[in-house]
Amino acid sequence: MTLPTAPQGAAPSEGPQPVPATLPVTLTVNGQERTLELDPRVSLLDTLREHLHLTGTKKGCDHGQCGACTVLLDGQRVLSCLTLAVMHDGQAVTTIEGLGTPDDLHPLQDAFIRHDGYQCGYCTPGQLCSSVGTLDEIARGVPSHVTADLDDVRFSADELRERLSGNLCRCAAYPNIIAAVSEVHASQNGASQNGTAQPGAAQNGVGQ
Repeated sequence: MTLPTAPQGAAPSEGPQPVPATLPVTLTVNGQERTLELDPRVSLLDTLREHLHLTGTKKGCDHGQCGACTVLLDGQRVLSCLTLAVMHDGQAVTTIEGLGTPDDLHPLQDAFIRHDGYQCGYCTPGQLCSSVGTLDEIARGVPSHVTADLDDVRFSADELRERLSGNLCRCAAYPNIIAAVSEVHASQNGASQNGTAQPGAAQNGVGQ
């Protein structure tokens, strides 16, 4: 049996090209443009914590199951442990450090403090970023699994529990979190607009 050979004078096959060790990535993080050279395998979470030293975003399970790493990507909440930084070149990231400052708190940060919406505080950055994203989703009419009428998305304790069910709190501060988010929604929209979640309805915790 004779194996086929390349014709005389034919250019040798180049073969597979090596993958670059790093790639340039530009992110706008908390309003500041940052350009980095990153291993394409680095998660957005590790980029924030290890490369930009923004350690407010927490690494909990690192499997997308606890919500501690939640940040806002172009205004929408994402689990930063489950997405690669190189996928978001040119996009804007908001972390807990970008929500407010000690002298100028975000309304949700202020409400969490007054309602004791945390104990150990480890999950709090993710809870806050997720709450910001949740209120925006409801305002934009994005339905959830428990929305009864897809054309009429209303604020309620059930909506909050469902939408925040991916953010776990081992200290079980769920009722206080619901109360804090409900208060901010009421102050921004008026208690009668789109319904108002009643804090007492959250006694069984988020997602139950």
